[in-house]
Amino acid sequence: MPSFRYRGRGGRGDLLEGVLEAASADAVAAQLINSGVTPVSIEEASEQGDVFAQLRRWSIARSPDLSELILFCRQMYTLMRAGVPITQAMNGLVKSTRNPVLAAALGDVRATLESGRELSTALAQHPALFSTLFVSTVRIGENTGRLDDVFLKLAEYLDRERDTRARIKSALRYPSFVLVAITLAIGVINVVVIPQFARIFERAEVALPLATQMIIATSNFCVTWWPVLLSAFIAAIVTFRLWVKTDAGAYQWDRFKLRIPIVGGIIQRATLGRFSRGFSMSLAAGVPLTQCLSVMAQAVDNEFIGERIRNIRNGVERGETLTRSATATGIFTPLVLQMLAVGEETGAVDDLLAEVAGFYEREVDYDVKNLSQTIEPVLIAVLAGLVLVFALGVFLPMWDLAGVKLSGGG
Repeated sequence: MPSFRYRGRGGRGDLLEGVLEAASADAVAAQLINSGVTPVSIEEASEQGDVFAQLRRWSIARSPDLSELILFCRQMYTLMRAGVPITQAMNGLVKSTRNPVLAAALGDVRATLESGRELSTALAQHPALFSTLFVSTVRIGENTGRLDDVFLKLAEYLDRERDTRARIKSALRYPSFVLVAITLAIGVINVVVIPQFARIFERAEVALPLATQMIIATSNFCVTWWPVLLSAFIAAIVTFRLWVKTDAGAYQWDRFKLRIPIVGGIIQRATLGRFSRGFSMSLAAGVPLTQCLSVMAQAVDNEFIGERIRNIRNGVERGETLTRSATATGIFTPLVLQMLAVGEETGAVDDLLAEVAGFYEREVDYDVKNLSQTIEPVLIAVLAGLVLVFALGVFLPMWDLAGVKLSGGG
């Protein structure tokens, strides 16, 4: 979208100038007039003349987080509930939104609404901010005339999504921190500590145990080749990030995450809870069953589970029941499948799915609270093994050296 440099007069006659992004100069003029500014001149900004302005905007710009999207949904619910026209509501949100990326997106949404398009169509033009689930739910609200209720449900769903992500991060934070600390400690010992002991042993000319020889050889290799090792480490990280962005890489990595001991089960239950909550909300909003499954396959943020959800959709399209299709995936527990069967029999699948989501969320919350107690014995065993290896490799020769000195002195 092009940028336009404007000059105008405020309500008190003061001179105002700046740069706005809009589809045309007329759109900029309309935006200024709505803001109480009388435009004096509007001209398209040259790219070279605004390099520093662009850099400044990029430095402060960041994508809105879930908290800001939740606030947007609750504000839209309040405004729709009060009967405020949608274009007027969007105009007020553009002025009050603090995040520049979200404010710019809402400004574009407002311009699209003023051109006569639907809100869902305007939101779909910003897939990085508004997911497929978000847009589909808004479209259903437009078709049913329940846009206010839809925004309330979206706010509740995003709030639970934020809690789920926080739980997953909390589950991974402690083991990640310990692993990083162990890696740094091993690196410092290999590069700094072991070479000092190696010089002492070399001057003493004592016979070294096999463990000590292996430790010194490893340390010498790290000291000599650390630039190559560091470069290889950085290259591996870059390659991994590029690989994860591919379809096959994302599928394999998401599948591997679910198989990580202890943590993998928590991630799987949290993802299934996210699926159940979003599926329940979409069904309650009136989204067709197969469309719900297609949307949630993209919304769960896990390609492996997303493929299983697409398999459920394929089964439903072939005429199978939801429960039978879900059973064939092998990712749901018998208790959850039983609740799905009851939901299909009673016609209350959305309510039962909400119960399933609550079941998974409670399990995840319990597992996260007990994660430290589960991981601590494993980490203690790893640390004890490392300490034992270094103790045998470093201190045994020191004791031998001390024994040689004592016998020589005697």
